[in-house]
Amino acid sequence: MRIEEKVKRESRRDPEFARWVRSVAGGEDIRRCIQCGACSSACQLSSYMDYTPRRIINLAREGFKKEVLGSFTIWLCASCYACRAQCPKEIKITDIMYALKRRAIREGTYPARFPTAVMAKEFANMIFSRGRVTENYLVTMLFLKTNWFKFLGMSRLGLGLLRAGRMSFFPDSVKNRSEIKTILNAVDGK
Repeated sequence: MRIEEKVKRESRRDPEFARWVRSVAGGEDIRRCIQCGACSSACQLSSYMDYTPRRIINLAREGFKKEVLGSFTIWLCASCYACRAQCPKEIKITDIMYALKRRAIREGTYPARFPTAVMAKEFANMIFSRGRVTENYLVTMLFLKTNWFKFLGMSRLGLGLLRAGRMSFFPDSVKNRSEIKTILNAVDGK
């Protein structure tokens, strides 16, 4: 690697992000990773990822925030725990992936119009605002924000479900939403 490339690469590092990764649940052992690749070989989806799980762990622990949070890898993780089961150092890779997803949503740095990220954000918004999820509203928001042509194609099915009483026209809500918000804010650290 040429000196100019190394300097440029080093300037993209965010030491604060690396510290944050080590502070999240599961991230405390990330420095123990020996980059053996067992996680990547165990992952059924690694061939579809822009970075393998091994590479994401390395980028995260070194503080390459933009590369990590902007990658498809964290969104393609199926949370099957195969990587964690194969890790000789017992690093909680799946927990780290969850934390990275939450951070990407909070900062809005996920890939644009990527369905998994949009669905996770809308799901969380519904839980915080109403205390529960109404599936038809979740799917509607997902299609409107990612592929509204598909939404139009599904409208006939939706109308049929409404007529049959299989889908509610109004969003569901729980009683005492303020109590739910208090609990969620305590868990989220607000």
